[in-house]
Amino acid sequence: MVLYVVEDDDNIRDLLSVILQGFGYTVRAFENAEDALKSIERDLPSLAVVDLMLPGMDGLTAIRKIRSMKAVANMPILILTAKDREIDKVMGLDEGADDYMTKPFGMLELAARVRTLLRRSSPAKAEDGILSFEEIQVDKNTHEVSENHRKVELTLKEFELLTYLMENQKRVVGRNEILNQVWGYEFDGGTRTLDMHIRTLRQKLGEKSGAYIKTIRGVGYRLEKPEETA
Repeated sequence: MVLYVVEDDDNIRDLLSVILQGFGYTVRAFENAEDALKSIERDLPSLAVVDLMLPGMDGLTAIRKIRSMKAVANMPILILTAKDREIDKVMGLDEGADDYMTKPFGMLELAARVRTLLRRSSPAKAEDGILSFEEIQVDKNTHEVSENHRKVELTLKEFELLTYLMENQKRVVGRNEILNQVWGYEFDGGTRTLDMHIRTLRQKLGEKSGAYIKTIRGVGYRLEKPEETA
């Protein structure tokens, strides 16, 4: 899971990176908002920690731009700043941040808030291991997949790919994230492998359900029901 840290203070940026990496996250750190926004198209984050006082583009402007980007419009954003006035907190939350912390901060509290935001942004997983999206149903216990009550035979990687998309159906899942989570962090087979599996998965799910796997150009994939046409 990739987290972005946008902080211009070198010491604090390095500290945040070490803390979050220590809790098992992959961290991409930036000293300005412009570089972070450019990177989003290449490496889709699951959460961003953003300072308000940044060189160039300020944090509030960056948050507004993030909220306008379809791929990360619903991504959790945690403001971490030295600005502790109530009006600053209100403005930050009104602009689209999900949480607000002030410096100095506690490492355990930061980690707890990050976990909470990530948990809220992820769809609840069925306790019985059953995942559903429209006509598609996945049983994680038996590794069975059905589409409109029709059994679908998938390879192991196709099953893992579909399961990961269904577990994250409320957001766009980045290509690098899929490769890391499904094939493993050290996988170096390139994105052609992912493209091939997406293609065969769509074919096996059928014309209607296969179309639910939507390509977000330059970013990744998302389960999305096509809009009804009049």
